[in-house]
Amino acid sequence: MDDLVSTAWLAEQLHQADVTVVDTTMVMPSSGRDARAEYAEAHIPGARFLDIDQVADHAAPTPHMLPPADQFATAMSDLGIGRGDCIIVYDNSPLHSAARGWFMLRHYGAERVAILDGGLGKWLAEGRPVESGDPRPRDARFDAVPRSNEVVAKSQVRAGLGVPLVDARGRSRFEGSEADPRPGVGAGHIPGSRNLPFASLYNEDGTFKRVEELRHAFVAAGVDPERPFVASCGSGVTANSLIFAARLLGNRDTRLYDGSWSEWGADPDTPKVIGPA
Repeated sequence: MDDLVSTAWLAEQLHQADVTVVDTTMVMPSSGRDARAEYAEAHIPGARFLDIDQVADHAAPTPHMLPPADQFATAMSDLGIGRGDCIIVYDNSPLHSAARGWFMLRHYGAERVAILDGGLGKWLAEGRPVESGDPRPRDARFDAVPRSNEVVAKSQVRAGLGVPLVDARGRSRFEGSEADPRPGVGAGHIPGSRNLPFASLYNEDGTFKRVEELRHAFVAAGVDPERPFVASCGSGVTANSLIFAARLLGNRDTRLYDGSWSEWGADPDTPKVIGPA
């Protein structure tokens, strides 16, 4: 299975016993949307809803940080998602949060995880079927074992990473001309970081751009997409689009700064830069 699958592929494979579809839609609180309620109203048949805000480390001061492995294992088993399943994640969000779901599932040990190109929007635009309500219960076991060297902490960023740090936020947030929406979080970016807005990796219909276009986007941001880098963003969600896009280009040596700007920007002792990269 490829890392990125089409709606046509999923339509053909949907009724296979080991195919598990997961809706990882996440939206900003300011959107006025309720992702869980939207899922309950209409989702791809058989899809389970992974709530990124809830399956998180609630002891952390920053939002939706990766949870402890045992918490993730319990959550996935309760949802009917097995570690050995063929897992297809999708979203219906401008945040393209399927990339976060993809990273989480792979980080805790799932091997066969793919993103549905275009997500629910493309599925609906093609007139494909949806269902409402809760999915049928499914027995599943997910033995969560975090992969090493995939996530970096603030202390590592402060000490120096030795590889580029690429920020997925929009240009105005990165440069500090737009205030951060989170109270108590400063403006600007981490010194030395590059800026590659995650939205620039997608077409208008929500599908990923062609590999040539993805490569050009990285290079234009001053980043070699085939070399190691660390991705960050506002709160560890949209950075995963950079990691996934680099994977489409063959890169298997990327890491995530999970705390991202919501952690760095809230710390009065961290240096912050206003202006372009």
